[in-house]
Amino acid sequence: MTNKPETARLVRAVPGRRLIAAGIIRRHDGRTLTVRVTAAGVTGTIRKEDSR
Repeated sequence: MTNKPETARLVRAVPGRRLIAAGIIRRHDGRTLTVRVTAAGVTGTIRKEDSR
């Protein structure tokens, strides 16, 4: 595993709006892990990276 710092994106809050989803994408050992969290539940995938 590499020691790359995780990148966080900050979004300026807008009055009257709230966060409805959050997610993460991680790449490790030739695989991509994607996780998304919403009020309805959690979804995710693990995929082998394409060699382009």
